[in-house]
Amino acid sequence: MNRPASERHCLTPAPGGLGLVQELLNTAPAERPGRPDVPDLLADGALGAAQEWADQAVRDWARETGRADARLTLTEEDLPKLRCLRDQVRRALGAGDRGGDAVRFTSAPVVVGLAGDGTLTLEPEGAGARWLASAVLAEALLAQASDVWRRLKICRNAPCAAAFYDRSRNNSGVWHSVRGCGNAAHVRACRERRRVQA
Repeated sequence: MNRPASERHCLTPAPGGLGLVQELLNTAPAERPGRPDVPDLLADGALGAAQEWADQAVRDWARETGRADARLTLTEEDLPKLRCLRDQVRRALGAGDRGGDAVRFTSAPVVVGLAGDGTLTLEPEGAGARWLASAVLAEALLAQASDVWRRLKICRNAPCAAAFYDRSRNNSGVWHSVRGCGNAAHVRACRERRRVQA
């Protein structure tokens, strides 16, 4: 499995279709302790990088969810829409931690299907950013219904802010990497305590 956005943070992918949501979140720029900074894969003028990311992310999503491979074509006009979606999903994850105000999402079309075995499916609709929004929001809905949405988190190291899937038994993870971001936070806290004491 090749998850280009999440691999930049050395992350294990979230299970199933939730990996697509994680991938979208990890297209954001970030600063990583001791490593080169990570560029924004959805930046204006980066259509080639965005298309390459989308091709791989959608292919992985299709394989993980047992769907037929879909071809998604992005345009420059899709990039700000995808950044907006990414920011909305990021705020929604943060709002759940703080018990804050609800985040309003733009609507995205999905088709509810009935498979031969009697199970319901949600299929994305639209093209470009609209199709991706449809797929991401459908996967978020399914993750909420199966109670795994709460395990998708944003690293508390603000410059990093990588999206990670918390596999801890009690769902207590706060950093995507305890050695990297966690250690950096502990060092900052220790320095602050020493400064206050002095």
